[in-house]
Amino acid sequence: MKIKKLENGERLPMELLLLADPSEELVKGYTCKGMSYVAQQDGETVGVYVLMPTGAGTVELMNIAVPEHLHGRGIGKALVLDAIRTAKSLGYTRIEVGTGNSSIGQLALYQKCGFRIERIDRDFFIKNYKEEIFENGIRCMDMVRLSQRL
Repeated sequence: MKIKKLENGERLPMELLLLADPSEELVKGYTCKGMSYVAQQDGETVGVYVLMPTGAGTVELMNIAVPEHLHGRGIGKALVLDAIRTAKSLGYTRIEVGTGNSSIGQLALYQKCGFRIERIDRDFFIKNYKEEIFENGIRCMDMVRLSQRL
């Protein structure tokens, strides 16, 4: 698997980004401000992530997605670890990520990669998304914020 930064003018894998964030409007907003990276294997895009600077020395992992038929193969973990390495190589001293309270697998993945829970943004998904989101039989309402020092 090879991970590369998308350059200006290269097509974003929007269908993949929308797997992790169902709001096309929000995805377009942060992808134009951030840096997008794609993972490719055997000519197929097998993953994507977006890093966006948010403050002095801080970058946020805004979106990370792997096609559903490829879940469970370690691609997501490889992408998270690459995002951490990339952020560090770019001089950032802190990386943050947010995920839904119902995103049980993602919460486990981020913690396995060294992130620690920092805070909860109550009602984030209720306030920012028009449609209700459900995962694992749980309504996604709150944003769980995690971070780590680099």
